[in-house]
Amino acid sequence: MHFSFYTEKVPGEGEDSEPLLVVGQDRSILAVFDGMGGAGGIVYDTPVGRHSGAWFASRAALDVVQGHLPEIVGPGPEVDGARAARLLHDRLQEALGRRLADFGAPRSSLRSKLLRALPTTMALAYVVRTEPEGPDWVCHCFWAGDSRVYTLDPETGAHQLTADDLRSDHDALQNLVDDSVMDNCISADTEFHINYRRGELRAPFMLLAATDGCFGYVPSPMHFEHLILSHLHAAASVDGWRAGLRSTIESVAGDDATMALLAVGGDLDAVRAIFAPRLERLVKTYIEPLDDIEEQMRTTVQRADELRQQRVALRSELWSRYKPDYERLLPEPARPAAEPVAEPAAPVAGPTTASVPSDAASPDTAGPGRAGDDKSEMRTP
Repeated sequence: MHFSFYTEKVPGEGEDSEPLLVVGQDRSILAVFDGMGGAGGIVYDTPVGRHSGAWFASRAALDVVQGHLPEIVGPGPEVDGARAARLLHDRLQEALGRRLADFGAPRSSLRSKLLRALPTTMALAYVVRTEPEGPDWVCHCFWAGDSRVYTLDPETGAHQLTADDLRSDHDALQNLVDDSVMDNCISADTEFHINYRRGELRAPFMLLAATDGCFGYVPSPMHFEHLILSHLHAAASVDGWRAGLRSTIESVAGDDATMALLAVGGDLDAVRAIFAPRLERLVKTYIEPLDDIEEQMRTTVQRADELRQQRVALRSELWSRYKPDYERLLPEPARPAAEPVAEPAAPVAGPTTASVPSDAASPDTAGPGRAGDDKSEMRTP
């Protein structure tokens, strides 16, 4: 059985290329290519449209593999890995150099690990049966960057066959939460290398190539294996398996996501039965404990939010009851000072007049002593 899918985060602007999946009775090829939009964000106007360098890079790399892989790996099950990796490197370098020249873009003088012309990752698996109808296979992996090749075994589960080209030594779990900078990818204007690894597989097994949009947004590497096996378990057909897996990945991925998958060992019912015990162990041993603690955390966070709201309301209510006694001995709040009274206007110059009490003597009848007494009292402190 086999299938592939390709999703675009932005329709029409996906920087992954379509996956490569060529399946034969005794040999198959699976490959994915992820154009690196951050490093290759320069946009080129061409007769085929206006796209980023990353968009063109992944598709140019796909063309090279499709056109040159038979020459690179040869006809037999065994491959001279070092020679094949060098030859693949040279073909990719030549093709991307020609494409960059076609764009009329000068090669950058900035040899940065972060800024590149036409950058892309690649993860390629060439798998060959060692004997006709036999259960033993040889898998030749070629890669650059952080796209991956995996195998799934019914006894031991998922195994990553390619090592991400990263500056850090993070493992697959660490890199989900602390993404590291890539230190090797295919590009037109910086040096790169193609990694090679040979592995041996025994049927039944699954083999898949995937870009980081497929495995980079799950809670753990165990959940990625669970994603594949749970959709196999629920599927009524190979198309249903593919559609369910694609839909789930598309719903959580923050990037384009591309996968090519090959299952060796029987039809859908047979492979489902073969992997059913592994799925059961995976769920009980890894998925349920992780999902349980995740649910407890969600419930705790929700409860904490509810308690915070209750605390605010209760504190306000109790303070309103406590406040009158608490503030009883506080001084009265200071009041603003009264507005000053305006001074009366100065009298107009002229005869002076004075108010005299009604019982006072008239100036005409008062004697000198009386008048003097009044003056004396006025001067007394």
